[in-house]
Amino acid sequence: MRINVLQLPVSDVSAVAAWFGEVMQLPVQGSTVQIGWTRLQLRDARSDPVGGVHLAFNIPADRFEAATAWLLERSPLQRNAKGEAHFTFGGRWESESIYYDGPDALILELIGRRRLPASGRTGAFHGSELTCISEVGLPTADVAALTARAEATFGLQPLSPPTPHFAALGDDEGLLIVVDATRHWFPEQKVLPNARGIEVTLGDVDAGQLADDVEGWQLTAPQAG
Repeated sequence: MRINVLQLPVSDVSAVAAWFGEVMQLPVQGSTVQIGWTRLQLRDARSDPVGGVHLAFNIPADRFEAATAWLLERSPLQRNAKGEAHFTFGGRWESESIYYDGPDALILELIGRRRLPASGRTGAFHGSELTCISEVGLPTADVAALTARAEATFGLQPLSPPTPHFAALGDDEGLLIVVDATRHWFPEQKVLPNARGIEVTLGDVDAGQLADDVEGWQLTAPQAG
């Protein structure tokens, strides 16, 4: 699965766009940020709340150490209750992650997935090495029901066994992180999830549409061709 376009409500389009350009070293044109194959489209939040939105960016796994050093020059890292900031996930994840704050209290993540191709690059990391938005957090009142709807609509399967409070649907290139709306975000466990006003265009899945009217987000996969 690919996240091709993600429309994100923000409090100040110009300020958030400048942050992605200056801090994350990403190409920005007006309200559009290009992150590898993903187009991040910023829009005025108006009455939509901001904060609590989770996005993850894929980086080549062989660049994780360099990316960590790069990010530490730009932002403090989020830590869990033990003070840990670097997280290694086994099983079906086979990945490493670090988390940090973005503008509007975005909960952002750099993740290196070991099953994806290595870059072979050396030296200092640059934001242009981010390959995509690979995760978007989607709160819901019923994780199991939404998981079933996503499978029926888009043909998506869980990456790892889902729980009543969490399901990751998709693959290494793109995941819908479906979470109970009352579950606080890892690793700090302080912020509740929010995705109100978010619109996502998916690729490499069955064509269809899916929305959560209570939480206020929607997904679309256009018909191929």
